[in-house]
Amino acid sequence: MTVQITAGEFHAADGVEDWRCLYHVVSAYFRTGSLTKGIAFVDEIGRLAGGAEQQYVNVDLRHVGVTVSLLSRDVALARRISAAARDLDIPADPTAVQLVNVTLDALVGADVLPFWRALLGYRQIDDDDYLADPARRGPGFGLQPMDAGRPQRNRMHLDVAVPHDQAEARIAAALAAGGRLVSDAHAPKWWVLADVEGNEACVATWVGR
Repeated sequence: MTVQITAGEFHAADGVEDWRCLYHVVSAYFRTGSLTKGIAFVDEIGRLAGGAEQQYVNVDLRHVGVTVSLLSRDVALARRISAAARDLDIPADPTAVQLVNVTLDALVGADVLPFWRALLGYRQIDDDDYLADPARRGPGFGLQPMDAGRPQRNRMHLDVAVPHDQAEARIAAALAAGGRLVSDAHAPKWWVLADVEGNEACVATWVGR
């Protein structure tokens, strides 16, 4: 795997308009409209991705569409996959791209991470307080440090990573559905929202990371 370029460098490249950076991955969603067409598209992706590249290509095939995620910001491969989609008359829909993480606030991450790693059957990413599903099916699980315990406040929340150009629309939809803005102090890196009972979630983008 080559040296990872930044999210900004990826988005500045030509021919990657279908793709969006979400945390450590780059994703695109293609509306196939049928399982048959989706299988043909996935088969083509298998031919396009070389042996070394296939280890960091993740494909989710459903009857109406295909989500492709690259664990490396590989501009050349992203271009080839988009070109294959166009040849098959399969449109991309960047608004359907997202990545969900579960985040737990912890006083001492090293004390609680082994429990969650064993419980979920996940693997730890390097030395970070972050766990990932080895089968790449479930959401990521991360720890966020806190200075003092909060027994009367939720300590687990969802982080929803969305395309940087879709964040405002997603936030507006959540607010219109009864939510409220808790904090935009870290925007556009992330916004903290809450439902009517105070349960929190963050909408995040790559910008500022």
